[in-house]
Amino acid sequence: MAERRRARVERTRYTALAQAQAVQTFDYYGPMLRTSRLASPLLLVAAAALAMFTAPAWATVPADAGPDASKTLQAAEKAEAVSAAATAELFYEVLVGELAVGGGDPGQGYALMLDAARRSHSSELYRRATEIALQSRSAQSALTAAQAWHQADPESRDANRFVLRILVALNRIQDSSEPLARELANAPEGSKIAVINAIPLLYAHASDKELAARVVEAALTELQDQPATSANAWTTTGRMRLAAGDKPGALVAARLAHKMDPANDAMAAFVLQLLDEKVTEAEPLLKPYLDEHPLAEVRLGYARYLSETSQYDKALVQMRTVTSEQPDNAQAWLLQSTLELQAGKVDAAETTLNHFAELYQQLPASEQVQAQTRQMYLLRSEIAQSRGDLKQAEHWLSLTDEDGTRLNVQTRRALLLVRQGRLGEALALVRNMPAADDKQAADKLQSEAIVLREAGQIDRAYEAQSGAVKLQPDNDDYLYDKAMLAERLGRLDEMERELRSILARNPKNPQALNALGFSLADHNLRLEEAKSLIEQALALAPGDPFITDSLGWVEYRLGHPKRALELLREAMRKQPDPEIAAHLGEVLWKLGEHASARDAWRAGLRLKRDNATLNSTLKRFGVRL
Repeated sequence: MAERRRARVERTRYTALAQAQAVQTFDYYGPMLRTSRLASPLLLVAAAALAMFTAPAWATVPADAGPDASKTLQAAEKAEAVSAAATAELFYEVLVGELAVGGGDPGQGYALMLDAARRSHSSELYRRATEIALQSRSAQSALTAAQAWHQADPESRDANRFVLRILVALNRIQDSSEPLARELANAPEGSKIAVINAIPLLYAHASDKELAARVVEAALTELQDQPATSANAWTTTGRMRLAAGDKPGALVAARLAHKMDPANDAMAAFVLQLLDEKVTEAEPLLKPYLDEHPLAEVRLGYARYLSETSQYDKALVQMRTVTSEQPDNAQAWLLQSTLELQAGKVDAAETTLNHFAELYQQLPASEQVQAQTRQMYLLRSEIAQSRGDLKQAEHWLSLTDEDGTRLNVQTRRALLLVRQGRLGEALALVRNMPAADDKQAADKLQSEAIVLREAGQIDRAYEAQSGAVKLQPDNDDYLYDKAMLAERLGRLDEMERELRSILARNPKNPQALNALGFSLADHNLRLEEAKSLIEQALALAPGDPFITDSLGWVEYRLGHPKRALELLREAMRKQPDPEIAAHLGEVLWKLGEHASARDAWRAGLRLKRDNATLNSTLKRFGVRL
């Protein structure tokens, strides 16, 4: 029962869709730490030193100089000789500094380079001194060089950016406020938006997130009021607040950004981030953006969110829009097929997958294409399985793991063998997988338990699962599955004890909350407590159809059939499932709507004819379909 919910949820989480949220983040600060290692440092520094030579002094003497021209020339020649000597000394110092760095003495090299920079006022030498310090992981020395560079050349954006980056890296967040303000003030209009968007990345590793948020917000105050920058400034403010744990403040910032520019790409990407953080109130902010030809990456990200919250119909709308607007986007077609299959639209999924197959053949070989190919084979296997063609399903699975090293694939193959009555072969397939450590050994036992459970051998499955828990006692997934098997064996006390053990470690585990609540409701025990547990689970996973089903079931047990009917219809609409169909049909039957009940049960049988819950329900009511 409850384990079905977890297995189903896991099946919905195709990694391909999870990879769809590829919204661009500007790495504005990255290039500033590039070193000159692409070419010989000696040659580059030598070139910089040579560039400091001024034109010969005599060349500046006018041709029509007066009687004192000869004296002027003599003075110039003397000055030139002094300059040449100084330049030669400087060049030698730089050369020795580079040799020291190359010889494994970066400290000496840094000192020589910084001294040369101070005497020559050369930005290139200041930069080199800073880079030497950074390469030797001496952040304080790098800061000293960068600050000296900034003092020597206050107008240099490069110098200021080095100072800013190093201060943040040193967690001197308060001290970074001035160089951050300078960077924002001095950024050209054409790149100011990129600078604003990059700030959260710059402060990503700050230890004091709240302080970082305050510093950034203070620096952005004026830009929040300027039409050209306000949406991005508020978006960055929101990201900083969210990083500091201030979800309400982040939502306020997102709404202000949306008010300033509903079509702003950065704002839309931030809304997706809020949705990932369960700030569902942000979702309406996406609608105007999505109506105005948004970035495909944002629409894909929104489809991922909708899928993960089991809103498959809405997710499909977004995916079909992407494939309509970008018919050559192979990845989008693959994701659409995944969603269609998840929604039970098998024929549509196959048609879409065939379209993907035509496109992907034209793609150059890459790791991404290989991953997409494996996903295509998995989907073809699922399609064949849904049609009862187990041999074809096994064939497609075999193509996803030609060398037989992927445990998840071999487990799927083993399940297909079980359904063909070949339990011995199925167990051998799993048991013969290699295991290099306790985690892999536990994974094998987990897979063995899954195979035995499919074969109806619950006692043996429980023993295998218990073995996995012994090897990995802190693994909540293993413990959850053991609890569900204990329930199947009628060991309700053990089931409850294991689930509460999970909740003691993680009180916000929606699967454990839902499983405990549903199990209590299913056995007609402590119904008010069961309802509370399920409501907590639903708050953590809003819209989840299986948790919604659980809530409908407990409402039915509590004697609220109309409310139960509403919830179960919602769950069935979001996720066609035989167990949900069993519950929906039972409620309809109790309400006297026998024809509708039969329709619901028939829908469940079309999904999976041998579902235990559905068949036991039909038997209990004496219904034959």
